[in-house]
Amino acid sequence: MTKSTENIKIIHNVKELRKQVAEWRRKELKVSFVPTMGALHAGHMSLVNNAQGFADRTIVSIFVNPLQFSDGEDLDSYPRTEDEDIIKLNEVGVQSVFIPSVDEMYKPGALTRVFVDDLSEGLCGSSRPELFVGVATVVTKLLLQCLPDFAMFGEKDYQQLQIIKKLVIDLDIPVKIIPVETVRESDGLAMSSRNAYLNSQERALAPCLYKELQKVAIQCQQGNPIPDVISNALNRLLDMGFSKVDYFTLCDSEILTPLYKLDRPSRLLVAACLGETRLIDNIEVSPKH
Repeated sequence: MTKSTENIKIIHNVKELRKQVAEWRRKELKVSFVPTMGALHAGHMSLVNNAQGFADRTIVSIFVNPLQFSDGEDLDSYPRTEDEDIIKLNEVGVQSVFIPSVDEMYKPGALTRVFVDDLSEGLCGSSRPELFVGVATVVTKLLLQCLPDFAMFGEKDYQQLQIIKKLVIDLDIPVKIIPVETVRESDGLAMSSRNAYLNSQERALAPCLYKELQKVAIQCQQGNPIPDVISNALNRLLDMGFSKVDYFTLCDSEILTPLYKLDRPSRLLVAACLGETRLIDNIEVSPKH
């Protein structure tokens, strides 16, 4: 092991993971957990930093989950930077990183899937039908494998966050889910591993997604008709050069049902494509009192 990763413990199987957590439990230490698919950026490191503030020991997982990719999506090309990721985690004092193989996570013959009704439908669930079954299944397994006190999830993947909060309640998993604010580039673009796919022209255009969210939020708070405001924003994105807008929607912030009146805590969510790269973003919107 290189000097730059000598302090972090690298774990590849569930048995060893549980042994490590049990050892910490015997010492009455609190444990936090950050699940990732690797290719770590400042957004992931914000999750790690938050995790360290909640507990005595932190585990980060790196697993590109094949169950959440549909045919034709970017499973094979998804960025994989495992060595660099381990160095980053070691530098900030993470105690353990869990890097299972596909066979370790999904034993041959595994038939069980986890699906959270209603919350998984619509928004990203409409255009990516495999996504949330895959996410719910892998997150359920990871939480049960290490049973941390706390688990961190970013608000950028807001629909995913609500699904995970719900499955933990419904399945009686004794883990507290901690939402962490979206981390943005200096121009407002939400950080994502898939931003690496953008060419220079697309990258210059990408921050417009966040700017349109901000613009629409203000117009909604001013009492403008929400369907008109959103339709105009969607058309502006297409006129700018976005190749497709999957959705641009105001939703109830908890149950994600579409709203046509700003009368409760809400979330504006958008998914749009630049070339072949699909970007998502969201912001909180509350009624003005």
